[in-house]
Amino acid sequence: MRLRLKILLLAILPLVASLLLIAVAVRQQERALLEREHEAVQRAYMDARRDELRHYVELAVSTLQPLYERSNGGPAAEVERDKREALRLLSSLDYGEDGYFFVYDLQGKVLMHSRQPELLGRDLWNLRDPQGRPTIQQLIGQAKAGGGYVDYLWRKPSSGEIAPKLGYVVAMDRWDWMLGTGLYLDGIRATLEQLDHEAQANIARTMWWIAAIAVFGVALISLCAVALNLSEHRQAEVKLRALAHQVVRSQEEERAHLSRDLHDGVSQTLVSTKLLMESAQQAGTTTLLPRALERLNDSLTEVRRLSHRLRPALLDTLGLPAALEHLAREFDEAGAVPVAMRMVGAPRELPELLNTVLFRVAQEALTNVAKHAGAARVEMTLSFEPGDARGEPGGVLLRVLDDGEGFDADDAEGADPHQGIGLRNMRERMASVGGALDLQSSPGHGTQIEATVSAAAIRRLARDNPAP
Repeated sequence: MRLRLKILLLAILPLVASLLLIAVAVRQQERALLEREHEAVQRAYMDARRDELRHYVELAVSTLQPLYERSNGGPAAEVERDKREALRLLSSLDYGEDGYFFVYDLQGKVLMHSRQPELLGRDLWNLRDPQGRPTIQQLIGQAKAGGGYVDYLWRKPSSGEIAPKLGYVVAMDRWDWMLGTGLYLDGIRATLEQLDHEAQANIARTMWWIAAIAVFGVALISLCAVALNLSEHRQAEVKLRALAHQVVRSQEEERAHLSRDLHDGVSQTLVSTKLLMESAQQAGTTTLLPRALERLNDSLTEVRRLSHRLRPALLDTLGLPAALEHLAREFDEAGAVPVAMRMVGAPRELPELLNTVLFRVAQEALTNVAKHAGAARVEMTLSFEPGDARGEPGGVLLRVLDDGEGFDADDAEGADPHQGIGLRNMRERMASVGGALDLQSSPGHGTQIEATVSAAAIRRLARDNPAP
């Protein structure tokens, strides 16, 4: 999986996971809120219905109170007349299609039922509801206990179906009556179902909003990733073209340098040797042959120098320390600048690619010193860091320090592509192996270049570039 795809997934997955957790939390909160709302609505509804029933019964009792008081101790005929009048008044009192009063005697006989006249005169003492509860016995028992509320099941006049009902009853002891009324509770079910419907619709809207936010977030991240990818792609193309041009320039410079060395060194030496040998042949003498042999040896030495500059054999056979020591001796022998080579730590084998990069960095640094520094002395140090407690080897450090004129590092590595090519080459070489190049220089105080490669980078190089 490519790095950009990993970064994109790392950006999208936490967002999607967070939104999913938010959705779950919102759903749980909505459900908890709905349950609390159910309880609150049901409690408020039932409190209101209880107060309503009590007020209805109190109104009915107050309506009958004159007749009830007048019949106290009166003749039986007048008492019966007052009872009939009271039942007539109660039958005329109703409040809606399903709101009515009922009257039973305390033995369970129906005395008045305005919505079910077919029950008049029937003894319902043993009547039980569909759940097996003795309905009339519960009502009469509550009335004898001083009055109160009773939950029971009864047929609803408007629909003819059995429905839950809340009744309120009182006893009128002198008349041996139970007077009461009730309200059907299926309305609260409809209210709660409406609340459920609205809550579910609200939850669905919230989920759609969260889904829309998730889609928008993923789309925004994807668009940003695409834009960043295109921008990086364009930048990479620009850098690649610049690098290609730089590689071409470096190749041409190296070819020109090699051409000059061949022309000024090997070619002239071979021409001189040819002339000496021709002169010896014409003169018929061998006195010029030693000089010709000396020139051939010089040519061979120059070819070896050029070959070593292109790719030192010591780097492949004896490793980086020996190649750097040989490089230091070459600069000493060339008379460019004396180089002191120093080793720190126990040398160990490094990946071939790292050996090449560090050697080229040292070669470039010494070449820059010889060309530009005007130094009297150069010190080159190769340091091998000690390993850790687990036995893993440490990193490596190459330092080139001169006492030359120095320069302004910021100007040398500025925007001008024609300046600081060697320094940029060294930085790019180090970056290619996961290392870093640190440059410290100022006019009049010399220059120090440190090329550092960590132990982790060395292990990664060894893993990715196994030795043949």
